[in-house]
Amino acid sequence: MEVLKNRKVLQDFIERQKEMGKRIGFAPTMGALHNGHLSLYEEARKENDLVISSIFVNPTQFNNPEDLEKYPRDINRDILILQNSGLVDAVYIPEVADIYPEKAESQQYDFDGLENEMEGKSRPGHFDGVGTVVEELFRQIQPDNAYFGEKDFQQLAIIKKMVEKKHLPVKITGVSIYRAENGLALSSRNQRLHEDRKEASKVIYETLKKVNDWFRTVTIPEIKERVADIFDDQPGMKLEYFLIADENTLQETDFFYKDRSFRAFIVVVVDGVRLIDNMHLD
Repeated sequence: MEVLKNRKVLQDFIERQKEMGKRIGFAPTMGALHNGHLSLYEEARKENDLVISSIFVNPTQFNNPEDLEKYPRDINRDILILQNSGLVDAVYIPEVADIYPEKAESQQYDFDGLENEMEGKSRPGHFDGVGTVVEELFRQIQPDNAYFGEKDFQQLAIIKKMVEKKHLPVKITGVSIYRAENGLALSSRNQRLHEDRKEASKVIYETLKKVNDWFRTVTIPEIKERVADIFDDQPGMKLEYFLIADENTLQETDFFYKDRSFRAFIVVVVDGVRLIDNMHLD
């Protein structure tokens, strides 16, 4: 596995691969790698000649400087995980100046309102930061296919919208949420939880399964009450929000429409660690 430590080294590498006509699959990360990230590369391996990872903690998508400072970083561990996986041919580890040559600031995007729902309500500008870094990585790496986890479903929708509106020549594939044995969605943030709290947090996934059982037989207001009651009884956990939204517009709904697809979204703070999850409703 090649480790590409700056933009010039990356450009030379990509030029060689393109000359050989290789099909490139790519999944960007912010490090703190786990099996959820590796599941993206497993998917990429099936459809591409070359698989590239990137590790870059993007400063423009953090609203809170403390969150940026606390974000787990262990680049040597991450490189070892990628090497041992056997799934990745190269990893790009840029400096801030490789992504933002002049100043680390976001472009302004219009995502047709997707950015104003859910996470966007409490994190203004966050998705501009996501769009900026992903677009720049796409332009530098020139992938044919790119892979993103469905755990961050809103982010996935926004990247698809950006690619559509910017006419970028890359196919975006969403990969199913990778879960621990107890159902907890794997996340870099989970590393900040003690093992007993990770086990307790399986209630998040169990609740989503209950919501799917209740779907179409119980009204949405009643479902929301039941979810709130569940987390009222969980010590050390705070339900930040739960909602059901249209999968295409991400707009919250209080009523089911037969010809539309819906997804349940939940955010729970466990001992100060913010965990997000979602589930398509059958």
